[in-house]
Amino acid sequence: MKHAISASQSYANLLDVNYKSRQNVNMRLISKSFIFSLSILVMLSSTAYSQPQSPKIIHSTTYLSKKFDVGPGEVADIHMYNIEFPKGHVGIKSFDVDLVDEHGNSVPLHETYIHHWFILKYNIKKNMSVSQNPNDHSKPSGDLIYKRNDGTCNNGILPHQWSSGSETRGTSTKLPYPFAVEIGNRADITEGWEEQWLLGVLVIDTRGAENKKICIQCRCDQFNLPENFYDVTVGFHGKVTPEYKAGVLCCQDKFQCKMRKGFQAPRRNLAIKYNITWVNWDQHQIPVRFYVLDVTDRVTTNGSETIHNCQYKHFPCSKSKHPMKKGGYLIYASGHAHTGVINATLYGQDGRTLCTSTPTYGTGKEAGNEEGYLVGMSVCYPKPGSMKIDDGETVTVESIYKNEFLPAVMGDMHFYLADELSHDA
Repeated sequence: MKHAISASQSYANLLDVNYKSRQNVNMRLISKSFIFSLSILVMLSSTAYSQPQSPKIIHSTTYLSKKFDVGPGEVADIHMYNIEFPKGHVGIKSFDVDLVDEHGNSVPLHETYIHHWFILKYNIKKNMSVSQNPNDHSKPSGDLIYKRNDGTCNNGILPHQWSSGSETRGTSTKLPYPFAVEIGNRADITEGWEEQWLLGVLVIDTRGAENKKICIQCRCDQFNLPENFYDVTVGFHGKVTPEYKAGVLCCQDKFQCKMRKGFQAPRRNLAIKYNITWVNWDQHQIPVRFYVLDVTDRVTTNGSETIHNCQYKHFPCSKSKHPMKKGGYLIYASGHAHTGVINATLYGQDGRTLCTSTPTYGTGKEAGNEEGYLVGMSVCYPKPGSMKIDDGETVTVESIYKNEFLPAVMGDMHFYLADELSHDA
């Protein structure tokens, strides 16, 4: 198999508007229908309820992505533009994701592993659309502007507003009252443009794989890489060399894990089911800023300029220091990691622990409790006002893994900061 490969098919190059793996976007509310066959309907759960100590009504809607198919041992690296999202000026309270099959059932990690999913905001000129043809590179990049989070990584690495991996079903994303992620504010959107959202997902079907544990690490020696892989593959840090042993560049769309001889199973249709809760925005809501800090970020300075260099891979125990240009009150924090993680911690400049996020590993077979897999990360909800990062403070992120899970490990801290607290805090 010979063909040109670039990092555009991977998470590491998601800001390249000319994705080779773009998929046709036709997202639909479950209330309208989700049909993989004429006989299958999955109905929408859409509710509204009062939030404790809040004068606002929280709305809740479950959406379903366009389906995608995957075969035994195969990678699906999918990007879907203009997905369904709450309309208007609202505050997002939570964003929860599941991977489901054609019957609407959750798919266990030991069958299809959720390597990662992410949601990225972008602004686009009204009446324009992103090309859904993976071979069409004609649309100028000026017609689409990505809006990254407040994290520090360079070159568009980790710019998303929400993301997770195998731990998604067991990790809370809820923000306490009165805090919310503000979206749809017309004052922040250029006249003639509109706000839209991109869903990216990378899953690995491990049915029949020789070694599932190694396959889900995207170990290059476990995949059917093209003969010219190291000649043509380019990542954020330049041309990939044989020293690149594991990572998303070896888990590109349609790549295949090594399989057990003679194993056969049918291809299957999958989709991302996501639930969003939100409130209509008013003076009672307090906006938060979202940060992703990566443990591989190697920070240097050039005079007054701070230079970030996220490497996207690390050793079993890694630390990185991050100067915070703007601080705030810590509202929520949690680690993002892969199977094998022991914990992830965010420290203040004086060494105080702001949050330690610990894993939950499954003990069964059902989705959300798969034995040996990372199925959740704990969340820190500090008492309002008890944890504050000062402007200019340097924080430290630490991620600790078991040695056996080298070389493809990852460590991020996700957290929200607010400039002010509620009046009654």
